[in-house]
Amino acid sequence: MKKITVLFVIVVMTPVLAFSQYSIEGRVTDQTTGETLSGAHIVVNGTFLTTISDPDGLYKISNLKKGTYDLMVSYIGYKTQHIEVQLDHSLTLNIQMIPSPITEETVIIKATRANEKIPETYTNVTRKEINEVNLGKDMPFILSMTPSLTMTSDAGNDIGYSAIQIRGTDITRINVTINGVPLNDAESQDVYWVDLPDLATSVQDIQIQRGVGTSTNGDAAFGASVNIQTAVLHPEPYANLDNNLGSFHSVRNSLTAGTGLIKDKFAFDTRLSRITSAGYIDRASSDLRSYFLTGGYYGNKTILKINVFSGLEKTYQAWGGVPSNVIDTNRTYNPEGEYINNEGKIDYYDNQTDNYKQDHVQVVLSQEIGHYFIFNLTLHHTHGIGYYESYMTDQKLSSYGPGIFIADSGVARSDLIRQKWLDNLFSGCVFSILYNDHKRTSLTLGGSWNTYDGEHYGHVIWARDAIVRDKEIKYYSDTGDKTDGNIFAKMEYTLATKLNLYGDVQFRNIEYKLKGTDDKLRNVTQSHRYTFFNPKLGLIYTITDKHKAYFSFGIANREPNRRNYLDADSSRQPSPERLNDFELGYQFSLPHFKLGVNLYYMDYNDQLVLTGEINNVGDPIMVNVPKSYRAGIETTAGAYILKNLQWNANASFSRNKILDFTEYIDNWDTGGQDSKFLGTTDLSFSPDLIINNIFNYEPLKNLNFILSSKYVGKQYIDNTSSNHRKLDPYFINNLIIRYDIKTTIIKNIGISFMINNLFSAKYEANAWIYRYIYEGKEQYMDGYFPQAGINFMAGLNLQF
Repeated sequence: MKKITVLFVIVVMTPVLAFSQYSIEGRVTDQTTGETLSGAHIVVNGTFLTTISDPDGLYKISNLKKGTYDLMVSYIGYKTQHIEVQLDHSLTLNIQMIPSPITEETVIIKATRANEKIPETYTNVTRKEINEVNLGKDMPFILSMTPSLTMTSDAGNDIGYSAIQIRGTDITRINVTINGVPLNDAESQDVYWVDLPDLATSVQDIQIQRGVGTSTNGDAAFGASVNIQTAVLHPEPYANLDNNLGSFHSVRNSLTAGTGLIKDKFAFDTRLSRITSAGYIDRASSDLRSYFLTGGYYGNKTILKINVFSGLEKTYQAWGGVPSNVIDTNRTYNPEGEYINNEGKIDYYDNQTDNYKQDHVQVVLSQEIGHYFIFNLTLHHTHGIGYYESYMTDQKLSSYGPGIFIADSGVARSDLIRQKWLDNLFSGCVFSILYNDHKRTSLTLGGSWNTYDGEHYGHVIWARDAIVRDKEIKYYSDTGDKTDGNIFAKMEYTLATKLNLYGDVQFRNIEYKLKGTDDKLRNVTQSHRYTFFNPKLGLIYTITDKHKAYFSFGIANREPNRRNYLDADSSRQPSPERLNDFELGYQFSLPHFKLGVNLYYMDYNDQLVLTGEINNVGDPIMVNVPKSYRAGIETTAGAYILKNLQWNANASFSRNKILDFTEYIDNWDTGGQDSKFLGTTDLSFSPDLIINNIFNYEPLKNLNFILSSKYVGKQYIDNTSSNHRKLDPYFINNLIIRYDIKTTIIKNIGISFMINNLFSAKYEANAWIYRYIYEGKEQYMDGYFPQAGINFMAGLNLQF
């Protein structure tokens, strides 16, 4: 009887369902010329439906129910249109695009970004999504809910020194650009987000490409790339004032303002910010200041703008972590700056700080040439200078070279205070020429030429048991000079109505020279030169307007960084690394549901990893391992559960392995090293499971609740797969409540309240360990980085 009832319901409802589903289709053309436009982007707002027009300008969106819809249609070089559609039957809607009197700034970064026709794995973070979570936390926190990403904060509360990993890949292997200009330090290949505090407030959107991705500028994407575009033109005058207060004495003040268009051609915008915090970890304070200025000319064929931005940071060091034998009793313990004072008691040096200033200038030109070409050129210059100051106990005076101290005979060691400085210049240009025939073919020719000049040096400014001859004497000094040039060509070609081919080739040339003595007084003079060929190829197939699949293969080559060269023995220099990346994806969308699945296999040759081996002065070195890989499945999903309740989630399941791994342990009894073959082991800091979940609920107009949850699986802190050396899995929840009030005097009053780590989970997000054998037993030193329990941030945003 039940089977008959179910069959009856299906038979009765089938025609109802069939006739209640409608479609919108039509052709997209240029209003002036009548030319059909291929690649126009059509989005049905309030749903997950989106499509692009085919080579004949045709598009179709199906599975729509009766109702009112807002269609947003965009195409580079044309005004974005919003079209309201009242749908009670299938509709033919031809769209005429109006040439824009102002060139859109998206063309500036288009050369290095993926789009709907490019078969790469990527996530776009919109301005709206940034604003929802931007209450003064670091950029890694802003990105923390994107797929396959983990983050850590030295201070424990996401203000100060923070870092990200994507697919287990650390930031030195993640290519980061800002308006197409490389942000990674040319020598260390690191990105220090603390150098540009409150950057998110001046960001328009961010694209994260996972895997090799498309060709870009700067260091190779060896696991991911992060492409940042700063704020674009605001046509109307505005002013925003943000004030935030939170746990650990955290305060953020930020003012942004803009003139809007002046005489329909010129616009100027500015931001001033200051963020201070005491930090969760003892003394892990931050004093962060920044500004962002931009001004430009906006014509119907031309953009010429100048971006000037800067960051100044002073943070108390919290780099050492909490030893494992202390963490259960004192999770906020900070060993940095600790010493024994004249009374024989433990004291702390109050200026154990990191101090750095970074200034950026970008001059950007974008010129539309005819109807089919766009030329982009950016000239850039960055100057960074700063130091970190440390109280060092029981130092061997001769280790600082001759002529530094005046000491009594017999005095060989002393406590002292030293500063290590970095003064660097990074300059160059990036360019691109884009061609689009508006039918089947898009071509891009791009590249960059950048130079880096950096000096590393140190001063001793005080010693307890000796006199410093001159605080300005450099006890070490070495320089790094690097030139990095690349040229790439990309093609997007429509093979058939639903099948697109993507090809991408890049040639990159690097020359790096080191000269002088490092902080261990070693002569590090050396030079290296590399030429890399990085090809990519892929297909994307639009099965229907609901289903899409893609496949891509890419190769990336990466040069060693400064630390790899300095640490290595002269007889055993590190080799470049190579990555072969395979990506296979599928996407499915309905009006109120979407699903994406991506399979990846990242095959590494000569990946540099820590094995425990040391150089001839006892420092750990990174060694090329012949074979290793990362393989996984990334899933994304979203649903409009109710009209005012949206759900988004993503999950990453992976295996991250080194083949034929041998570990090395210092043996203090023999003065050598013991080795042990372990076979296949897990790559460190590469959790096999990451899950993100977000609910966005609007019970009343202008009142939002955003509940985000993150689960990160077990991570090993070295490459031995030992459960004695791991970070435990953790599960954290954050809640944001925001209420907006519209008034006649103030456009919007936004009141925000953020609760981080809602259930006060105890967890560590990073760690290090050093193992050795002494008196026949294995010993170790380590440091873990605890993250704060439940903490709060409140904010008041005024928009004028």
